[in-house]
Amino acid sequence: MNYYSLNHQSPKVSFKEATILGQAPDKGLYYPEYLPVVDRQLLDGIESMTDIDIAFEVLKPYVAGSLNDEELYSIVEETVNFPIPLQPVAGSISSLELFHGPTLAFKDVGARFMSRCLGHFLKNEDREVTVLVATSGDTGGAVANGFYGVKNVNVVILYPKGRVSPVQEKQLTTLGKNITALEVDGTFDDCQKMVKQAFADADINQQKFLTSANSINVARWLPQQVYYFLAYKQWKQKEQNPVVCVPSGNFGNICAGLLAKVTGLPLGHFIAACNVNDIVSHYLQTQELKPKEATATLSNAMDVGNPSNFVRIIELFRQQFPDLKTSLSADTISDADTVATITKVYNESGYTLDPHGAVAYLALEKYLDQHPGERGFILETAHPVKFPEAVEAATGEKVAVPAVLEEMMTQNKVSIEINASFDALKSFLQGE
Repeated sequence: MNYYSLNHQSPKVSFKEATILGQAPDKGLYYPEYLPVVDRQLLDGIESMTDIDIAFEVLKPYVAGSLNDEELYSIVEETVNFPIPLQPVAGSISSLELFHGPTLAFKDVGARFMSRCLGHFLKNEDREVTVLVATSGDTGGAVANGFYGVKNVNVVILYPKGRVSPVQEKQLTTLGKNITALEVDGTFDDCQKMVKQAFADADINQQKFLTSANSINVARWLPQQVYYFLAYKQWKQKEQNPVVCVPSGNFGNICAGLLAKVTGLPLGHFIAACNVNDIVSHYLQTQELKPKEATATLSNAMDVGNPSNFVRIIELFRQQFPDLKTSLSADTISDADTVATITKVYNESGYTLDPHGAVAYLALEKYLDQHPGERGFILETAHPVKFPEAVEAATGEKVAVPAVLEEMMTQNKVSIEINASFDALKSFLQGE
């Protein structure tokens, strides 16, 4: 499998090269040169397959030529080694819980897969790679955990000061070793812009070999398809394709789900659940994709004013807006409605949503009210403990801290504060 740049000004590369480079030299995102069709036997036998075997079969065509079967299986074994249950919540809505991994967030799958791919590709190399990543919340912790101690890889994480939760901040600032956290006095979009400028800077790239661990990297983006296959494995009403509602910020997760659907996984309509950073909601109404300054919300991982992965969704539907709009709609949910949804669902069913899951739940509930007889699931992307103030205020109950976090929360935060300018990042990377 080769990959081409969506800017169409760079040569095609292998999965290995796309993983190492992160972004094409022309600054475009990599995209597979063809879309493999999901094997009918996989779908017919999915309920009897292990999660690892499902992930292996799904990802095999995308890594062809870069990883052999044994190498891929070994990587997948270390990636999908925690449960991803589909839990009934109420009525016609279920929740796919993606927070049972080491950092209690959906990004554990992509970060673990990418870190192991990159470690494998670099194991016989002399050079060191600097993984440069911006985070609006969960990416930082997942990447830090996934790459911790990986040989020949140094990780630099930029995060917006005061805009991530206490648990999220601890997860990316307490590991040390080959992980460095830069606390940026700005927004996530500032962090993402600085990272993109670093990839484009000749001086930095002459001195350091950079790659990205954001979902712009194919090795972070593609394994997210696995969630949707595991949801389908557990979906009881196989005669009815589920509506899928995804809390969406940078749009990598929902893009992977749409990829799974387009290539043959029997899924119904997709809903992008947005907070007030509703660039895609606006696009689907007007066909105008207009980035804007990000606004801070309770669902902070979705506070993205310029979603990088949406260009892949446009490509997935061959630039045909009517086809895209048939498969995808969007809804915008306020913070007040987010809190009210957490309260309502907890009181009615005893289920505790985090703010991102609550955004998705309300968007799906509204859609199903307009489409009686349909059923669906949300992607619950983070453990409620990551957002204790909002969740505890909404439920009136203390969120229990999982054992995996107890020791970490007692450790000291170690970060380097920088202003929201590319010059500040450049000085750090060049050791000035």
